[in-house]
Amino acid sequence: MSRLRPLLLLLFAAVGVLLAGAVPVSAHAALTGSDPQQGSVVQDAPDQVSLTFSEQVAMPDGAVRVYDPKGKEADTGKVTELGGNSYSVGLHSGLPNGTFTVTYQVVSADSHPVSGAFTFSVGAPSKTTVAVPEQQAGGGVVGGLYGFARYLSYAGFIVLVGGAAFVLACWQRGAGVRPVQRLVVAGWLTLTTATLAMLLLRGSYTGSGKPGDVFDLDLLSQVLQTKTGAALVSRLLLLAAAALFIAVLFGAYARRDEEAEQVEGAEQVEEGEPVEGEPVEEGEDDGKDDGGDEGSFRRDLTLGLAIGGGVVSAGLAASWAMAEHASTGIQTGISMPVDILHLLAVAAWLGGLATLLVALFRAPADAQIETEAVRRFSRVAFASVLVLTATGIYQSWRQVGTWSALTGTSYGQLLLAKIGLVAVLVGIAWISRRWTAQLAEAPEAAETDAAEAAVTVRAADGSAGSTGGGSGEAADERSDEGPERAAQLARQRAAVVSTREKRLRNADPGRRGLRRSVLAEAGVAVVLLAVTTALTAAEPGRTVEEAKAANAAVRQENETAGALALDMSFDTGGKNGKGVARLQIDPARVGANEMHVYVQGPDGTPLDVPEVKVAFTLKAKEIGPLPVVPERVTTGHWTANGVQIPMAGDWNIEITVRTSEIDQVTVSKNAKIG
Repeated sequence: MSRLRPLLLLLFAAVGVLLAGAVPVSAHAALTGSDPQQGSVVQDAPDQVSLTFSEQVAMPDGAVRVYDPKGKEADTGKVTELGGNSYSVGLHSGLPNGTFTVTYQVVSADSHPVSGAFTFSVGAPSKTTVAVPEQQAGGGVVGGLYGFARYLSYAGFIVLVGGAAFVLACWQRGAGVRPVQRLVVAGWLTLTTATLAMLLLRGSYTGSGKPGDVFDLDLLSQVLQTKTGAALVSRLLLLAAAALFIAVLFGAYARRDEEAEQVEGAEQVEEGEPVEGEPVEEGEDDGKDDGGDEGSFRRDLTLGLAIGGGVVSAGLAASWAMAEHASTGIQTGISMPVDILHLLAVAAWLGGLATLLVALFRAPADAQIETEAVRRFSRVAFASVLVLTATGIYQSWRQVGTWSALTGTSYGQLLLAKIGLVAVLVGIAWISRRWTAQLAEAPEAAETDAAEAAVTVRAADGSAGSTGGGSGEAADERSDEGPERAAQLARQRAAVVSTREKRLRNADPGRRGLRRSVLAEAGVAVVLLAVTTALTAAEPGRTVEEAKAANAAVRQENETAGALALDMSFDTGGKNGKGVARLQIDPARVGANEMHVYVQGPDGTPLDVPEVKVAFTLKAKEIGPLPVVPERVTTGHWTANGVQIPMAGDWNIEITVRTSEIDQVTVSKNAKIG
């Protein structure tokens, strides 16, 4: 057990890393356009505001809100789908001039919340009293709990499916080993509990983000009508079938295996041949047909469990595929079956690895895992790696698409980290295969010694038990000694048995080396699972690139129309000090211009900073710097009217962003004005 403690610590550390990166959760859909456009100035108030996303989103009534300069709601609340991933909300008539604020909070097609805000002006920009509400969807305490439940659901699925597959395909005798039974049942309990938690948290996770809304029955009713809610309910129904599968596997199937071992042991002691001179009469049972029928029954039961377990496992994997990444984007008809195969291969490899670890460390001395079972798992793991490689390459291409997205997005960077961990895991697995080969080549004498040691342990255990139930006089003597002495003797006997079992497990150097390498594999697998869970919560690189391309097209349109738009990344070095400052100048001509500065965080949401300053310098004519101090309109939006550009030329534009009392930075770009 002491060697398992580092693995448990590593598990909690990995979960901590996961939760640290789970708030806020990255959106899987991005706002690629709006009408009116962000920061634009229109002469007359529009009848509606439309938003276009990179993929379909769930947008109920009230998901988009428009506020006038005084902070009053200017929208009707009714959302209309326009087609082409575009949606609109109607506006009231008779709206005043000034700056309007648009906020949205929707759910992307792959089940993740998306929120943000932007502004536009009617007539001319103005000050506004609107405070953009903090977007809680996908973040806060509820977001952290939901992310933790996602991790546990993946872990439970892997242990449940992989453990059962290991028993059926590699070590059928393991169905009667208590530590293996507890591991698989723990996987079922973990997956069931995590699924129920996600179902309860879902409404608050995609909505208000308030912990108090977790038990809101109205929200739960709304969740049940969504694709994600249907997937979670389907998973619970399949888990009910999985419970029946586990009951048969560790009940009737395990008992049949034990009975078969007892029959085999009895046949080794007494061959059961008929007495010489007494021929077997026709129709008389010679004792062998029953054994054949018994073997046929066990084979049929194994086949039935394999088919039923495979169907349930594929259904559980499909509950992820139908609601997350694989169900959106390109080639969904191919990506969903591929995702199911990917999840099943992960479970067969990592879940089997966890079961092998338990068998090596926790199995009793008289139920040590056989060399042939380890060799079978080695072949299963190799096949799983091949499937993972093929499906992983396809999924990576589908979600990333370009080399720039692989290296320049958080999704691509997490994917590179996952690939590195898989490479390390495969390397350690190769070492485990070498130990397995040495284990298989161990001399028969060592196996005989191990068998004799197992018998010794059983005898010691039996004698310990018989000590408690000898003659009546001995019992009376022990009863006189008192319960404390009896408890002390019981502890001593347990320590003796435990020591002998440990000595038996450590008798084979090949088995010791295998345990160390499998323990290292399991440690890397825990971290790999954390990275994989974080990867499912990250915005796909292809989506990020498409959103950037759409925003670049909007900026190109503005530049073609005479406006100038520049994006400058900054990093003040302090807390929440990273982001992008977007500067827009209209009409970017000599004379008076209108200037807007939008300060956004890395995820595109408005960033509340205390101060923004701009300066223009025309170095060729030694003009400047000409300072401009814009006024704050709303969170992340600063504006200035009448910005004078004295002459045309290649101007250097500096933006100074201050994110705290001591953290600020100045970034610059050159742009042709006039």
